[in-house]
Amino acid sequence: MSISTFVKKLSTAAIAVTVIVLGIGAVAQATVLTFDDIAPIPDNDRIPNGYGGLNWDNFDYINGSNTALSLTGYDNGRVSGDYVAFNGFGDTALVSDGIFNFNSAYLTAAWNNGLSVTVEGFKSGATLYSKTVVVDTTQPTLVNFDYLGIDELRFTSFGGVEPDYLIETGGSGTQFALDNFTFNEKVTSVPEPTLLPAILSIATVSAGSVLRRKQLKQS
Repeated sequence: MSISTFVKKLSTAAIAVTVIVLGIGAVAQATVLTFDDIAPIPDNDRIPNGYGGLNWDNFDYINGSNTALSLTGYDNGRVSGDYVAFNGFGDTALVSDGIFNFNSAYLTAAWNNGLSVTVEGFKSGATLYSKTVVVDTTQPTLVNFDYLGIDELRFTSFGGVEPDYLIETGGSGTQFALDNFTFNEKVTSVPEPTLLPAILSIATVSAGSVLRRKQLKQS
């Protein structure tokens, strides 16, 4: 291998190492909240603030395996375990934090087939994302949101019609079941731009040392 070719390969390697080092801080592993690791309850209760590192407003969790909920979306919407989250009284519900990415979730109508659920993503009060999905009581629907760099989610449900087979249960409303809420933790800080010359300098010095050793061996 010629010296010039060797130098080119070392330079490419140095750049690659720099990119990797700078990128490490930006990678955050996705977290899946199943609502099965909160205190077990026979019926339903509020999701405590701090669950998953997030703040929850008007979100409850419920044991969907309860026989009284058979055939409802609380039962059919269970993706993992026995518990699902839902919006209390069918009203708007919020999830908030510092900065996070909302990846996906499973949504199921609790009572009304053809229920519409609008999910908005905000940052500092400004709307960055909005998506409306239509869901039924019979099975969960996986929705990929990919909302990046937000600090609040707002869930609003409306419409739909309660099917005949659920009228006998005595329940009704615009509640939806939520399961396997997947998000990324706050993005970790990356090295300051001022560190880039230093990293490149270290990589260059290392490459130079290798080159000198190679030259000595060939002399």
